[in-house]
Amino acid sequence: MSSPLLAAVTAYIETQGGGQGLFPTPIGGVNIIRSFQEMMPMRQIYRPSLCVVLQGAKQILFGEDMLDYGAMECLVVSVELPASGRIVQASPEAPFVGMTLDLDVTMMRDVLEQLDTPPVPAAGSGPCVFVGQVDEPLADCVLRLIRMSGTPKAIPILYPSVMREICYWLLSGPRGGELCNLALPESSIARVGRAIYFLRDNFAQTLRVEQLAEVARMSPSSFHQHFKALTSMTPLQFQKELRLLEARRLMVADAASVAEAAYQVGYESTSQFSREYSRMFGVAPKRDAMNQQRLYAAYGSRELRTA
Repeated sequence: MSSPLLAAVTAYIETQGGGQGLFPTPIGGVNIIRSFQEMMPMRQIYRPSLCVVLQGAKQILFGEDMLDYGAMECLVVSVELPASGRIVQASPEAPFVGMTLDLDVTMMRDVLEQLDTPPVPAAGSGPCVFVGQVDEPLADCVLRLIRMSGTPKAIPILYPSVMREICYWLLSGPRGGELCNLALPESSIARVGRAIYFLRDNFAQTLRVEQLAEVARMSPSSFHQHFKALTSMTPLQFQKELRLLEARRLMVADAASVAEAAYQVGYESTSQFSREYSRMFGVAPKRDAMNQQRLYAAYGSRELRTA
């Protein structure tokens, strides 16, 4: 299956002008990535998603956990988490080629409810991230998505059924219990997930742990414990990371000044913003934005992403 799937993805890239970088598809949440060279680690927030490698290899660091995956393997992320990803195997002769597909948690919950023998929820409250094989049924679903991209009018009709099928294969697979925790609405992971979504949508505001715990319907102490187990950071550290990553995007993609970016993500002090930015990215904001823009230029002005 890997050869037809890789051929279909490569053909789609060529219809979009070829080259390397991020190639969005007409299907919302489905993107293709191609790179002719290895990439340095890139920090970003990973959404609930299925990340498939068709050629080459990647490495992802979540907290202290390092995960490697290569051709016809996939990374499954079941809740929004900050991580550093990099491409570790790519060349002009054999470029890295991968796909990302946002997972529909509501649909996954619906599929879970219909399973005759649902998976047993995994124990613990650690990061819901794992690497698995892309077996033939899952690869067939991905191939149909690529073919569907060539007929945009078919997407609203056919895409939901393919997504349901993907949810089924993931939930009924050997790691279904880990995804099950996200789909169960009252699991600790799902509750913390609700707070993460709230935090993502309101990161520029001043938020208290008690407010986030209320969104998760947990006591502040329990929420803090489960949040750190899931994300490897405190809620306020997570908020800071969201702010700084968005500030980087504003400076690189929208050419915002350092002061403008700092203000838009919720900082009142530009100097504090610059200190925290430099601590996270290892370089001052303005210089980092220039470095990122040079990387964009090297990729033919396409968006860079390693997911």
